[in-house]
Amino acid sequence: MAKAVRMHNAGGPEVLRYEDVEVGDPGPGQVRLRHVAVGLNYADTYFRNGTYPIPLPNNIGVEAAGVVQAVGEGVSKVAVGDRVTYTGFLNTLGAYSTERLIPADPLIKLPEAISFETAAAMTMRGLTSAYLMRRIYPFKAGDTVLLHAAAGGVGLIVSQWAKLLGLTVIGTVSTEAKADVARAHGCDHTINYSHEDVAKRVRELTNGVGVNVVFDSVGKSTFMASLDSLKRRGLMVCVGTASGAIPPFDPQLLAMKGSLYLTRPALADYIADPAEKAELAGEIFGHVAAGRIKIEINQHYALQDAVQAHRDLESRKTTGSSIFVI
Repeated sequence: MAKAVRMHNAGGPEVLRYEDVEVGDPGPGQVRLRHVAVGLNYADTYFRNGTYPIPLPNNIGVEAAGVVQAVGEGVSKVAVGDRVTYTGFLNTLGAYSTERLIPADPLIKLPEAISFETAAAMTMRGLTSAYLMRRIYPFKAGDTVLLHAAAGGVGLIVSQWAKLLGLTVIGTVSTEAKADVARAHGCDHTINYSHEDVAKRVRELTNGVGVNVVFDSVGKSTFMASLDSLKRRGLMVCVGTASGAIPPFDPQLLAMKGSLYLTRPALADYIADPAEKAELAGEIFGHVAAGRIKIEINQHYALQDAVQAHRDLESRKTTGSSIFVI
C-alpha cells in the first residue's frame, strides 16, 4: 500500500503523520506517479503551521520526482514510463508520498542528465533561482548583490548563477561552517549575522555605496538591515519570511532610505505561463547538466522521518538542499 505524510491539524512538526493511503486510477487530466525522491522546502513548514491555510486533514509537500505509472483521459504531455519532476503550490500539494495522483499540467520531463534525487532537490529552488536571476532585475557584470541565507538551497544556486553573470555576491550566514560553504559556491564575501552588523559591513565592503539588489528570504529579523544595505534606488526582493512576517510599514520609509524599490514575488506567477516555465526550467537544467551549477544535497531523510526533517530545517541545521529518498 502507498504511504503518505499527512496532517490532521496545523502546528509544529509533531502534527505530521506517516499513514497508509489508497491511490486509485487517474481521472481526466491526471497521472498516477511513483515517487523516487521528494523535495523538502521551507514552504512546507508554512503549510504545516497554518501560515498557508489548507483544508484539513490534508497531505503535505509540493515538489518531487518520479516515474509516470498511468495516465488519465486527455493526457498527452507525458506517457507511462516518463521520468518527470514537478513543483507548484496547491495544485501539487501531496508530494510527501510514495505514490500519488497529480494533474499532468505541472509535470516537467526530466533530461537524462538529471537524476531523480537532483531534480527533487532543485526543481523549486532552481526555478526560484531562475526567475530571481533572469526576471527580477536587469543584472549586468559588476553589480553587487546581498544574499541572505547564502548557504541554503536557493542561496547556493543563486551564488553560482551570479558568478556566471559577473556579479559580486555578499552572503549572510549564521555560522563559520556555513560561511565556508557559501564561499565555496561563489560568495565573494560572507557576513556572520550572529555577531556582525550586516548593513554596516555591507557599507564597508561597497565603499559606502550599498548593493544593487538584496535577496531576503529571512523576513522580519533582517528587513531593516536589508533596506539599509541598498544603494540609492536599489531593489529589495522579499522572497521569504523564515524569521516571521514583515510588520506593516509606511512606504515613505522607502523614500527616506534612498527612493528604494521593493517587491514580494511568488514562484507561481513566474511559472504560470507554460512557455515561460519551460524557458526557466531549460536554463536551470542546462546549467546543472553542463556542470556550471552544482546542486548540493547535504541532507537525506526517509519519508517516515518527516518530523525530524522539519525540526532540522526550522532550527537552521541544514545547508544546501534536503530530500526524502523513497
